[in-house]
Amino acid sequence: MATYEIKPLVVGLNETDQGIMTYQRYYGERIHLPIYVFALVNGPKKILIDTGLEDFVVPEGVEEKYGFRVLHFEEALASIGWKPEDVEIIVHTHLHNDHCENDYLCTNAKVYAQKAELKALKNPPPIDHRYYDDVLDEVEVVVVEGDVEIVEGVSVLFTPGHSVGGQSVVVETPKGKVLITGFCSNEKNFPENGPAIVPGVHLDALEAYRSLEKVRNFGADLLIPLHALWVGAQPTIP
Repeated sequence: MATYEIKPLVVGLNETDQGIMTYQRYYGERIHLPIYVFALVNGPKKILIDTGLEDFVVPEGVEEKYGFRVLHFEEALASIGWKPEDVEIIVHTHLHNDHCENDYLCTNAKVYAQKAELKALKNPPPIDHRYYDDVLDEVEVVVVEGDVEIVEGVSVLFTPGHSVGGQSVVVETPKGKVLITGFCSNEKNFPENGPAIVPGVHLDALEAYRSLEKVRNFGADLLIPLHALWVGAQPTIP
């Protein structure tokens, strides 16, 4: 079995309300929301999970506070010795703009996304404003549907609700399976006791809840919420 190590790269950071992450919970609590690219290294392929934001402003003091640097995409890749043209595969959790704005730089990559999500990109639900329909125009797209293996050591689980066609990514590592959620969430979506908390932004709350339970019950050795702050301070996972 092919295995990979995961390098979280922070390629943006927003200040927002915790309620954006947790439906009907914790409104009024201001938080910082890191935007990640996950680079899969030390395996047979050079793979990215998402490509993040193209432009952003870093609030003063957050890097010191949280113990990670926030870098533009090309700088982030350079920090691990990669260039955009080195990337062979991009697996998208979903196609909201903050997860795919740098695809066009990866000129040699194949981009994997769910059929339902690609349809939403070109014909967005009327209540969702975060699909930019041209973000994949310059890349080679591979359509997947449902729970599938992308390459040996990397597979996806169909986890809609937050978006029409979100997919969570399961990575085989030397220390077990790591699951990165395909929907926007942080630590508070997965309390130690009690049910998972639906993302505050969703198209279908019940479907989003079923997706949360699907990933929580999958049996991964490590579950990474897509915007969890603790992740950015980890040089390598696991």
